[in-house]
Amino acid sequence: MSEHHTLIIIGSGPAGLTAGIYAGRANLDVIVFEGSQPGGQLTITTEVENYPGFPDGMMGPEMMEIFRKQANKFGAKSIFETIKKVDFSARPFRLWSDRDKHYTADAVIISTGATARRLHAKGEDKFWGYGISACATCDGFFYKNQKVFVIGGGDTAFEEANYLTHFASSVTIVHRRQEFRASKIMIERAKQNPKIDFLLDSVIEEYTGEEQGMANRLTGVNVKNVKTGEITSLPADGVFIAIGHNPNTEIFKGIIDMDENGYIITKNKSTYTNIPGVFACGDVQDHVYRQAVTAAGTGCASAIDAERWLGENK
Repeated sequence: MSEHHTLIIIGSGPAGLTAGIYAGRANLDVIVFEGSQPGGQLTITTEVENYPGFPDGMMGPEMMEIFRKQANKFGAKSIFETIKKVDFSARPFRLWSDRDKHYTADAVIISTGATARRLHAKGEDKFWGYGISACATCDGFFYKNQKVFVIGGGDTAFEEANYLTHFASSVTIVHRRQEFRASKIMIERAKQNPKIDFLLDSVIEEYTGEEQGMANRLTGVNVKNVKTGEITSLPADGVFIAIGHNPNTEIFKGIIDMDENGYIITKNKSTYTNIPGVFACGDVQDHVYRQAVTAAGTGCASAIDAERWLGENK
């Protein structure tokens, strides 16, 4: 037996839940699959201070709960399952969850987001969100006049490092090789910045700090020279891992058009994918901004696109 809905939203971060709010207010029969990380990446973010309307900031999980309540208020139903397989070859579209349940839908919105690549050094899980981040634009403000490290050697790492110099007292780029993958202009800009220095042929071996229950605090890093094996302990207030993100699009490969990095391609300035009736929003199709507010904006757009498409294709 299958369960049918007019619209199914796969993913529940700011994009998916905003889509749920707009679709619910449009009186669509809509369900939101919360997935393996209900609320998306903001649920592993401590304080969010850059979302409009919250001048005093708010904890990420609390903000996502507010989004969820608002979506549920307007009729969008949260389903705490993960979609593991889809068939978009014909309408109604078919979807299967990790609980061996079968669903069908007239339209689908994909908002599965992206996951920051991590190195999984010792202590990384303990201090993730408490001194370790993957987004300088999100968290750089918290490190005014503090010492921070950026891990990586590509354009992303250099962009993060340059941005962090607006706040931090010093920024150290840690890279496992002597050569960088970043563009020459980005490298030159960093080398000319007096706040930026480099630790080359080096990797973070361990993160250290104070354990305070749920509010751990990073205070240092142990850095290993990959050539000599020497380990040096350095004080650190923050570490930004800048080695890229992986869009959560594995189950859509071969079905939805993607770029070379696996991000879903949407048409022009819309949320339409290559399959009529399937839309994409949030970080799963945005590798540039990756902010909660931009994700919410595309979530709104996807619900409007889906509503209009459904009206035209009853």
